[in-house]
Amino acid sequence: MTLILNTWIFESDVKKGATQAELVDRVAKLGADGIEVRREYFKNLDSELSDVATRAKAHNLIVNLSVPDVVFLEDGSVNPMLSQYFEEGKKLGISKIKFNTGHFVNFKGDLAEEFSKFPLDEIEMNVENDQTPVSGTVEAITNFLSAAHDKGLTQLGYVYDLGNWAFTHGDAVESAKALAKYTHYIHLKNTIDNNGELTTSADLNTGMYDWKNIISYLPGDVQFALEYPMDTDEQIAAQIKLFRTEVGA
Repeated sequence: MTLILNTWIFESDVKKGATQAELVDRVAKLGADGIEVRREYFKNLDSELSDVATRAKAHNLIVNLSVPDVVFLEDGSVNPMLSQYFEEGKKLGISKIKFNTGHFVNFKGDLAEEFSKFPLDEIEMNVENDQTPVSGTVEAITNFLSAAHDKGLTQLGYVYDLGNWAFTHGDAVESAKALAKYTHYIHLKNTIDNNGELTTSADLNTGMYDWKNIISYLPGDVQFALEYPMDTDEQIAAQIKLFRTEVGA
């Protein structure tokens, strides 16, 4: 199985000034197959995009891009920023780009026409269940992707984010069953519920979810990403070993 490290893992280092280009080298040293960079972590897009691409290519790493923005604005129109995000993705040399669905319920146009503007033959586009009632429900994701697939846009997919189901009070198992056919990518993190106060765990085996059981309902031939802050490279390496040991990767 292909294992990606999302740069939220290195949150404390980013806050101290580390660039995502510098993190590429650490991800390679840790033995992961790729890096998922977060657009909000870039300080200078002009220089950092090419730097990430160059370093990732040197290490033969996959690059994915997480964008904290919606596909559909409140009025239902397609977000005009998407074209720019795809161009940034090209500079990074990414294989996948991830958004939140947004307000597809208000969309009135032609999906095939709108999405013909994007390089979907080069970059796989996915939407994720986030922590909002707008984009973080099975209904919102299914409504968009089923409509897209009906229009022949079968390359559009879904990122199953385990930890986020706690924040939208969704059923992680039933959601996995319902969305498995759309799932192209899986984000793994666990959530600790301390009398209603939810926090992201630093250990896959600590929290409210049996992640090994849940991924049994999802495709096994997709990319997996670890996405939760950790303090040291030793801790990250241990979590990588945990994942690979448990799934036989």
